[in-house]
Amino acid sequence: MILWLCLCWGFSPSAGQPDSELMARYLEEQLLADYSIVEQVAHRVPRQAKFLQRLETRPRMSEFHVRSTIISRYAFTTVSCTMVNSGSEAREAVFEMQIPAAAFISNFTMSIGNKTYYGEVTGKEKKNSSDDKERHKKPPSPTEGRENGYETFKASVFIPRKMQARFILHYEELLQRRLGKYEYTVSIRPQQLVGRLRVEVNILENSGIVSLEVPPLRNSKQKGNGKAEGDVSPPPSTVIGHTKTLAKVTFNPSVVEQTKIARNGILGDFIIRYDVSRELSVGDVQILNGYFVHYFAPTDLPPLPKNVVFVLDSSASMVGTKLKQTKEALFTILQDLRPEDHFNIIGFSNRIKVWQQDRLVPVTPNNIRDAKKYIHNMSPTGGTNINGALQTGAKLLNDYIAQNDIDARSVSLIIFLTDGRPTVGETQSSKILSNTKDAIRDKFCLFTIGIGNDVDHKLLERMALENCGMTRLFQEDEDAASHLKGFYDEIGTPLLSDIRVDYPEDDVEQVTQNFFPNYFNGSEIIIAGKLINRTSDKLHVEVTASNSKKYILLKTDVAIDLLSRNDIRGVPGLEDGKGDNNYIERAWSYLTIKELLNSRLKSDDSQEKDSLMEKAKTMALAYNFVTPFTVLKMKEAGLHSEPPQEEFISPSTDGIGEKVQSLQGHKAPPGMRREHNKQRIKISKTSADGDPHFVIDFPASKFSVCFNIDGEPGDILRLVSDHKESGVTVNGQLIGAPAPPNGHKKHRTYFSTITILSNKPERSYLEITPKRVILDDGERLVLSCGRSAVVRSRSLEVSISAYSNITVTIRDSISFVILIHHYKKPAPYQRNHLGFYISNSKGLSSDSHGLLGQFFSHEVKLLQESLNTRRQEAGQNQTEALKANPTSTLKVKGRLVPVVWKQRRIYNGQQEVDCWFAKNNADKLIDGSYKDYLASHPFDTGTSFGTINSL
Repeated sequence: MILWLCLCWGFSPSAGQPDSELMARYLEEQLLADYSIVEQVAHRVPRQAKFLQRLETRPRMSEFHVRSTIISRYAFTTVSCTMVNSGSEAREAVFEMQIPAAAFISNFTMSIGNKTYYGEVTGKEKKNSSDDKERHKKPPSPTEGRENGYETFKASVFIPRKMQARFILHYEELLQRRLGKYEYTVSIRPQQLVGRLRVEVNILENSGIVSLEVPPLRNSKQKGNGKAEGDVSPPPSTVIGHTKTLAKVTFNPSVVEQTKIARNGILGDFIIRYDVSRELSVGDVQILNGYFVHYFAPTDLPPLPKNVVFVLDSSASMVGTKLKQTKEALFTILQDLRPEDHFNIIGFSNRIKVWQQDRLVPVTPNNIRDAKKYIHNMSPTGGTNINGALQTGAKLLNDYIAQNDIDARSVSLIIFLTDGRPTVGETQSSKILSNTKDAIRDKFCLFTIGIGNDVDHKLLERMALENCGMTRLFQEDEDAASHLKGFYDEIGTPLLSDIRVDYPEDDVEQVTQNFFPNYFNGSEIIIAGKLINRTSDKLHVEVTASNSKKYILLKTDVAIDLLSRNDIRGVPGLEDGKGDNNYIERAWSYLTIKELLNSRLKSDDSQEKDSLMEKAKTMALAYNFVTPFTVLKMKEAGLHSEPPQEEFISPSTDGIGEKVQSLQGHKAPPGMRREHNKQRIKISKTSADGDPHFVIDFPASKFSVCFNIDGEPGDILRLVSDHKESGVTVNGQLIGAPAPPNGHKKHRTYFSTITILSNKPERSYLEITPKRVILDDGERLVLSCGRSAVVRSRSLEVSISAYSNITVTIRDSISFVILIHHYKKPAPYQRNHLGFYISNSKGLSSDSHGLLGQFFSHEVKLLQESLNTRRQEAGQNQTEALKANPTSTLKVKGRLVPVVWKQRRIYNGQQEVDCWFAKNNADKLIDGSYKDYLASHPFDTGTSFGTINSL
């Protein structure tokens, strides 16, 4: 016996599917004819619900369980529902579940008595029957349609008397990050009190879980949840527990607690929001059994300037609540524009009205005030000229970009809002789409918003897809204003533009979208693919992007654990009897199918559309996903099959470090990381490193001079001071550590922070520690020292070699290299610290000063006549000559400085330097005493002793 299941996805049933009522009656007849089915007595329920149950004629829901496991943003959800018919005759039971519109159903099973029916995903026929066409003419019912990003799954059966039916639904989704949080939602709408109601969500994020929260239950209109305004506490009976990487959230209300929430049963969404730990790097790359997924969501980036045109529907259909809420949202949005942004507003009905003709205006208090007045005076009238409004907006923005010297990396966009369909001007959707695409010409993005039930969702969705934007649909309710503001918040802060993620072509294949025009604050870029060479021990990743005035290159090698193969099949619940449940592979298939569906939606070529449909259908069948091109058929499993059991993923902490790999650059195996990143640095010997030990190289004189500075912890030493001429200052701050045992020093000091300041041609500074680099040239950028990266601006380049060094180049004529000293197991007298080396000093002036800078333009003479003779006697071996006569005298600016010969190791001990050592904190070698080189704070640019300036 084969049954068809009615899947309600905002459309009527597919061709060939019988009416749901006929299907239910057929099932009832089959069950009633089978007298071998044993009657089952209903479970007892609390007394409070008995009165309501007697009034019910429908079967009672005795259990409603939701179990979900989220592994690295990919969510597996199992919904189990048991309905009991305690009446004396057969009754119809309807199982209805709202699931996220972005989710794919992967399985469905139901049992009545000892009969089990399981779902089988099959391909849809290409052609629809005439009956199907007739059904599509009817508008979907409210329970069948799309509502605020959710769609309804529905199945109905007749349950014989004194028996029960059980439904088990599986669906999967990849959580999207919005406004800095992932949101997982479970719809709880049993429409009655439930004897046993439980939601259990397990989360595994190896990057680390942060900001986990469970807000009050939410219904479709954001009201009726029994919570006082402003209450953000979780629903009653919610239990939250989590470690750094694992979290478990349960919601298990008793019948009494359910009645307190809603008298006739809960009607709302159970929501979990969380984020993961991250930093500016190539992101989180995870690899499992030949597949990879790459999450990229950098933080601590300055926002890019925006050029935005708001195109707002003011037709007659916007009268009342819709226009009022649109105005309220726009008032708030205008207030959130930044001073560097430019904007304009277009109102349209059958007429098109531009607030500021032929220009975009800067964000000033007066312009914001006038814009609010313009919006306030908008009144609903006339028809809807969508095509004309978009053409006007696109021309306005194109002309502004062409005629003005705008920031090359600013982000331009149109935000378009309507509540209806085109009724004036061009009304054919295909023409509107082609006209819009021709007008925009890939120069900026279009974001579309639809309000209410009459909007042409497909038109708005395709317009956004074809023009690198996004679309949102909102119901006409009292919370639409906050929805609009929330959508703007998602796109209102662009941080990067022209993001490209690359992997070696010989190492990967079938990679999903890897170029993105914009990255918005609080969102996330996700790429997935297959590995070609599964025996490789690493995957090279490079991310390039633009940020305001800077070009950014991030790169790393991600290690692949060959021993364990990252096999997580041993985790309880991960096997479903159908093969490997590889969550990364399924995330890849999920993304690939979504992209195929979007590509088909954008295509105008029928042959291409058919090809894309077949690819999507083939992949959906391979992974058992219900999509627009596949359908779920129900088949009988047999008269004596076992009742269906819930299959869900439950991550275990046992051995999780061996079985799940969440790789970031700093987690690469020891050895490989350092061998790859440690580069030999070809730079001058002139440096300040270690305790700190200073070395000054004099190539013309063919010798080096060295000295120590015994400063105090917290001292800030001025290393290079050329603020008046080249505009460059370098300061180093000391950190203290205990002295080694039996040593002559009372303590050690090291450089904990190097600050590089420049004011030409524009103000900027770098603050470098062993952990991070802060670059601020009017916009703050934070980089990790544990990630290889390159950042370029007009006059400055910063190149980070992970865990090794940072090279800073100013105007191509000044270069500094900062070595990173990091101890895995430091001794008590060791501290993570920095070493400062001069690579190129050509751009520094002859007036440069500082502990190192004062020697760039001054030669030092060595006074000892016999040295040349001894050098000749030693066969030109300077070392032998020095050993024979280890003391000498230097002449510096007329001062005589006694020195002794020493050998020093620099570049992490990789090179020995022969040098003449000046004792007593470089007394007489340097101008004044070392205390004259103390800066008052890291940004002090004072150029003479006792003078303090700030950048």
